[in-house]
Parts: sequence; structure tokens; C-alpha cells
Amino acid sequence: MLEFVRHNIWLFLAAVLSGGFLIWPLIAKRLSGAREVGAVEAVQLINRRDAVVLDVREPGEFDGGHIAGAKNFPVGAIEKRAGDLARFREKPVLIVCATANRSHAAFNVLRKLGFVDVHILSGGMNAWRQASLPLEK
Repeated sequence: MLEFVRHNIWLFLAAVLSGGFLIWPLIAKRLSGAREVGAVEAVQLINRRDAVVLDVREPGEFDGGHIAGAKNFPVGAIEKRAGDLARFREKPVLIVCATANRSHAAFNVLRKLGFVDVHILSGGMNAWRQASLPLEK
């Protein structure tokens, strides 16, 4: 094995590097401290704790169907519209996007803005639809 690595060091390094790129998103999610919840737990957050649903998709995606009562704040506009969000700082917040990728970026921004009780819908709107939960248009 060591002989192979020594003769093919560049191939070995390329394999290790590409493996790292595949694993990094999983590690980054763990390190962010974000709490992901499933669709059922999300419904409980909304109904029992009056969570604010923050949909961070673009307006066109939002208009195609969203969770009832959700507020549309595209991820790129959250910092610019921080004043509009300040009133929700003390409430639980559920962040939603299409697949939960943009939600992690929004989570980091909200934490920086002082939000404490922030949750991410695991699987995003795709998971919501798969659970056959209602949408509002």
C-alpha cells in the first residue's frame, strides 16, 4: 500500500481532496449548531409554540406554494431587512427553503442578528410536500 501511495502521490492526494469535498457539507452542517426538525416537529413548533415560519426562497418559488402564514425573506435580503425581522427575535423561528441548503445560510445570519430559538425544516419544502402537508398560494 505504501509503495502504491509513494509512486502515485498525486493520484492519492487528488482522491483524498475529492473525498474531503464530498464530506465537508456534512461536517459544516454539524459545526453550525443548527437544529433541523422534520415536518411533523415543524407542525408542532408552529401550532404549539407559535413559531414564525421564515421562507428564504425567492419570491417566485414562494408564490408557487408555501406554508400557511409564512413570511418571505429571500436569504440574500435577510440582513438588509433585519429591522423587519427584529420583532420576531424572541419567538421560535422555523427557516424553510426548497431543500434546506439555503436555510443553513439564513440560520447563520439570524444567529448573527441575535436570534436564539432557530430551527431548520430538514429537507425543506420538498419534505413538507412529501409529508402531504397543506400549501398556501
